[in-house]
This record gives sequence, C-alpha cells and structure tokens, in this order.
Amino acid sequence: MKTIKRVTRYSLFALSLGVVLSLQAQDVHLTTDAGTPVGDNQNSQTAGPDGPTLLQDSHLIEKLQRFDRERIPERVVHARGTGAYGVFQPTADISALSKAVVFKPGTSTPVFVRFSTVMNYRGSPEQARDPRGFATKFYTQQGNWDLVGNNMPIFFIRDAIKFPDFVHANKPSAVTGVQDANLAFDFFSHTPEATAMLTRLYSKEGMPDNYRDMDGFGVHAFKMVNANGEVHYVKFHWRSQQGLHSLRPQQVAQSMAEDWNHYTNDLYGSIKAGNYPKWDLYIQVLEPKELAKFDFNALDDTKIWTDVPEQKIGTMTLNRVPDNYFESTEESAFAPSRMVPGIEASEDRMLQGRLFAYADTQIYRLGANYQSIPVNRPLVQVNSEDQDGAMNISGRKGEINFEPSSAKAISEDPDARLVQAALSGTTQQRAIEKKRNFLQAGEYYRALSTQDKADLITALSADLNHVTDDGHKYTMLSYFYKADADYGTRLAKATHADVARVKSLADQLSDS
Repeated sequence: MKTIKRVTRYSLFALSLGVVLSLQAQDVHLTTDAGTPVGDNQNSQTAGPDGPTLLQDSHLIEKLQRFDRERIPERVVHARGTGAYGVFQPTADISALSKAVVFKPGTSTPVFVRFSTVMNYRGSPEQARDPRGFATKFYTQQGNWDLVGNNMPIFFIRDAIKFPDFVHANKPSAVTGVQDANLAFDFFSHTPEATAMLTRLYSKEGMPDNYRDMDGFGVHAFKMVNANGEVHYVKFHWRSQQGLHSLRPQQVAQSMAEDWNHYTNDLYGSIKAGNYPKWDLYIQVLEPKELAKFDFNALDDTKIWTDVPEQKIGTMTLNRVPDNYFESTEESAFAPSRMVPGIEASEDRMLQGRLFAYADTQIYRLGANYQSIPVNRPLVQVNSEDQDGAMNISGRKGEINFEPSSAKAISEDPDARLVQAALSGTTQQRAIEKKRNFLQAGEYYRALSTQDKADLITALSADLNHVTDDGHKYTMLSYFYKADADYGTRLAKATHADVARVKSLADQLSDS
C-alpha cells in the first residue's frame, strides 16, 4: 500500500507523459532510483574474478552516493525530536475573536506535532534538563498554521538579538565539545530577565516524565482578528488531558539508564495501543487597551499574563505514528511566520526575530522548496509565483510566472489582508520599560509545594556548584535572592556561598 500511495502522489506527472503504471504485489522487485530493475544487489561488477571494481557499476555508485548524502544539516536547536500525526477539533465558537477557519465549529483539521529537547544533538538522551519543544502544524483550509512553542509559558530572553548568544552559551563548548555550566551561567549572570525561566527549568516543570504528560505554550502574544477587523491579543496554552507528571532530580539518572529514548517509546507505544494522547487548547485574551494594565510589559515573553482567565477553544488528539522518521520528524519544518487569516504576529520582540529566523533556518536545512515536502505541504492548492530552485516539483506550466497579468486569472484575497496597526514614537535601539526581571520568579517559587521547592534547590544547586567563577556564581545567587529571600538563602547554603554577600548584592538590584 505504501508503494501505491507514493505512485498516486506523483500520478499527474505520469499521466502527463501518457504513461500507464500498473503495480501488482507479485511483480514488486528491487529497482534503482530511476526505476530500472536491479539484477544483483549482492555483488559489485569487477574486472575479472580478482580485478578492481568497475566505475561503470552504476547501481553500486548510486547506492554509495545516496548513502553519503543521507544526512541533512542538523537543527541548531531542537535537533532531538519525535513527531506524530493527529487532528484538531474546535469546541467553542470564537468567531467574535478570529476569522480563522481552523476555529470554525464543525471543522476538523489534520495536525503534525513535533516534540523535542532544545540544546542537545540528534540521538542524545531525552531526559535532559531542557525546555521541551512543542510545535504544531495545522493543515487548515486556509493553508498551514504553525504554532511553535515550548512546554513552559515563558522564555529566557526578551529580544531575538540575544538568541544566538543564548544558544552558544548553552551548547557544548567550542573547545571541548562538552556543555559547561560556567559558560551558561556566565551568560545568565548578564541576563537577569532569565531568572523566572531558570526557576521553572530547574523545577518539576523542567523535567516532564514523558511528552504526553506535559503542557505546551505558544509563549508569545499573538493577535487575533475577526471579520470586522477588530483585534485582540491572545496567548495559547495546550493543556494535557493526561495530567502533568515529572521526574524528581533523583529519578533522572535511573530513567536515563533504563531507556534514554523513553519519551519517544512512551508516545509511540501509547498511540500504537490506541491510547491516543489529547490536549485541550486554551487561550488568554486581552483587548489592546488592557496591555498597559500590568506593572510589566505585557509583550515581554519572559512574563506570563497574571490573573487573565483562560477559555477552552478546542481539543487535539494524536492518533498516528509516522511511517518514516526522516520524512516526517526530521524533514518537518516549523516557523511562527506561517499564519493564516485571523491570526497575526504581535509586537513581541522575541517573536519578531523568530518570524524571520525559523523560516530561514528551514530553507538552509531543506532548501528553498521545503514547503513542497509532503509533511510540510499544505492541503490546499498552492498558487504562488515562486519557481525553480533545487528539488522543485511544483509542475507549474506556462510562461506567466508573475502577478498581476491579464493572461492569467489569479487575484488577491482581500479577506487575507493584514489588519492596520497604529505606530508611535521613533526608531530606537534600547531596552523595554517595566522589566520586572525578578517578580514572577519569586511568585512562582512561593507557589511551589515544600517538596517541589526542595527539588528545585537540589537540581539548580547541582549545576551552580559547577560554576568556578565566584563573580558569576554570586551574581546568579543574588538574582534568585532578589526573587525571594528564602529561595536565595537556600541556594546559597546549598552552594556553600556567603549568604550575607548574596543579600548585599541582591539589595543593589532594582526590580522595576
């Protein structure tokens, strides 16, 4: 059946050549990539029984060439991933908020979800202390929408200009090839806005037991636009129907020793057993005028929207394991710039950088025509005037490769036009106002249970104890102390630091 499906996918090309293909199970045989039969797949052509191998053995040469080129560039981040197919179904009418058809009651939208770790390489243990990527591709009736996020609602930095530095500091050393807490906390000691995310990362939230038992977040604020052009700001939250379950610090090594592919095996085992994991999609909604009501910048992705209720708008079910890891999980490409009418980008500085960077990295990895790869291809007809490039299979015809043209009936869709947004001020290059770098880290810490606080101290102090630079270590401790005095004091004691010195440094910090 797989072979028949693949032939059907390209049947238009076969028919255009007047070729009739007939496949029968009993006639299936090994072929080259050109489709010609292979007579001997066990022995190379040689010059006599003891002579050298011949260059004219095209089957041998093709096999070796293809083998040499099996790998594509690894993702810089989110390299270790697992994907699954499923369906999203809306459960509420939010037409007053968005004209996006994906939310229309009664619709059913296919999805592909890729879970991942962030910093480690392909094939690394899945139990890393790391955010978990949670990227969803909706194959909607208006084209593809990519909701690209993590399992935590905030991020480490608030401006995309710092993203390459953040990754470099947390990736393996450029000298040793080994991750080094000294490098990571050197960067974080100069990045106080990361305090809240670090607190979450080293809490139970940062070590889910598996992919099914964790939530997902779009992280950034987005805009929803309704049919009247009215705008609301929203945040997306995938809430696991399976509940949230995490590994305690003492359990991580044991889990890794038992099966460092546990997350993938758990997800695929569950789906194969018919125990389909589900997530409900919730949104928080603000009117534009409400953005200013917080004592922090509401478009700062290092912050959650406190005291803003969530409303459920749909449910996603994952129900199919991909047939081919490479063609699905590895070649899947997500970019937050892939939005549909009714969903637009906010002014969030981190999101603004991701709008460019994510699509650009996919073009680098997979080529200009990456959106023609089956896992990335929209279900709707594509009518762009883009052309050519490596691996182009668009099948476009005719000499009209531009728009507008009186010779080709194709038009723009006024309903897809972006909403107008008011601008203010002048161009600038400076930090946002109302940073509040430590506020939410303290609020989060104080909301933890006694056991969860103890586990956070255990996990975070273990890495801080690897920091050999006293300046970086004490700076980090002062951030956590500024967030909450008990938090900082316990970390200082666990890292054999001078609590009085930590407090003195914290007293010099501003949280405005």
